Formats: sequence, structure tokens, C-alpha cells
Amino acid sequence: MSAHPSRRHHRRRRAIRRVAGLTLAVCLAVGAVSFVLHRKQAVPGASAASALPDTAASGSAAETENGLLTAQQAQALLDDPRMVLVNHTHKLADGYTITTKKCGSSTAINKDLQTEAADAFFAMQAAAAKDGVDIRMQSGYRSVDYQTKLYNNKTQYYRDQGCSEADARAKAATIVNPPGYSEHATGLAADLNTPEHTSLDEGFENTAAFRWLCQHAVQYGFILRYPKEAEAVTEITYEPWHWRYVGPENAALISQSGLCFEDAIAVLQKLAAGQSVTG
Repeated sequence: MSAHPSRRHHRRRRAIRRVAGLTLAVCLAVGAVSFVLHRKQAVPGASAASALPDTAASGSAAETENGLLTAQQAQALLDDPRMVLVNHTHKLADGYTITTKKCGSSTAINKDLQTEAADAFFAMQAAAAKDGVDIRMQSGYRSVDYQTKLYNNKTQYYRDQGCSEADARAKAATIVNPPGYSEHATGLAADLNTPEHTSLDEGFENTAAFRWLCQHAVQYGFILRYPKEAEAVTEITYEPWHWRYVGPENAALISQSGLCFEDAIAVLQKLAAGQSVTG
């Protein structure tokens, strides 16, 4: 049963304050900015320094004032290409290009992920295997043409159910994002399964693989993209199989906040604009 709306709102306000108030250490690396949580370990079971490049461990970090992200730090997070937001209202930029690497199972439909995400998946998969858990990547990078086919097929399904054209497209979009609006085109989204449950459906949440991911995926930079009780914000139904790579330090920040990806980005946008965040 879903939580009462007022309770959900109260939890969301607390989560927003956690994002705004997390103390971060900021490290400038070559061509990028890495963040690591100062108040709490960014990676479960690992020291904060281990999540940083060598330059951070050597003492080049600077703490924020008053435990709040500065506008510059928030903007650096937003500029991280691993944090790109793609959804119903945020279309992937034209000309977006990535390098990919195969990491899908033998039965995978789309076997590639963006190279960094693929390497992170391999590391996560190996760690899970040591714990006796078999996690496989079933669908990763999708071209716009392939996404168009998926969306059109789902739209046709609802037409066949007697829905009007507008309703069919709207219903289809709650399950399959329209072409250009699917984060699978970023190469950072991975649909995962396991031999004990190969279907990409809610039954995956009852598997050892899902339980392992909930405990450890953040360590490897993955977050559950479409969690329960966030459907009104994400506009996508709960998908326990859909995980998104954002990088370990970013995943830790989002996980600690308790916010879904859209809400976390919204908080960062306010901070980057110099606005106060009260929830």
C-alpha cells in the first residue's frame, strides 16, 4: 500500500534538505570534477579517499562552507556527462555521441553500454558472483531507430485495446519512452536480470540479484532509476530491473538523499542558480 501523500511529502522535504546540506570534499581532476561525501562514506565498506583519484588523496580537496554545496559545485555535478537527465521533458541533445563496449549476456537484446558504464558493470557483476549472485545485462544502449520501434509497438498494443490515438501514446509513454527521450540512448541505462528471473518485470524485485543490487550497486556507480513512490515524478512505472550509471560518487550522493534522479537534479539546479532549497 502506498504511503499517505502528506507522509511522502514530508519524506521528500527531508530528502531535499539532505541533498542541500551534505558536506562534500571537492577534487579537481584532469578535465572533470570528482565529489566524495565528507559526512558519510561515499562507498559502503570503503574509505572516502578510495573513491577519489590520486590527486584527491594527496590533499587537493577543499571543503565547502557551512556544509552546503556552492553554486559552482552544484553546476559541476550537473555538467558531469554521467548525470545527463533524459526523460519525457528532457530530450537527448542532437548529435550526442558515445563510445560503447559489449557487456550483455548471450541472450541480451542490446549488448552495449557506454565504455565506463560497461567497465563498472563488469566489476559489479564480478563482485556479485563472489557472493554467489548472478547478475546479467539484458538491454543497454539503444539507437533512436530501435527506440522508435519499441515505442510504436507499445502504442499499437494500446490501440488494439481500444484506446484513442492520444491515450495509446500516453499509455505507451509510461512504459517505453518516446524516441529521443529514452536514457537508453545515453548508453548509461542498463536493464538487468538473472537466470532465476529472466523477464524484465516487477518479479525481479523478489530475486537475490535485486536484493544484492539494492545493497551494493551504489558502490559501482549505479542507482535504481525508477523507484516505487516516485512514479508521479519520473512518469515511468516502477522498474526494479532498470539501473542507471552515474558514477560512484554521484550515486552515493543521490542514494543518501533518498530522492529520485529527477528530484536530485532539480535540487542541484536550484543550488547552481543560487536559490535556496527548503523542500
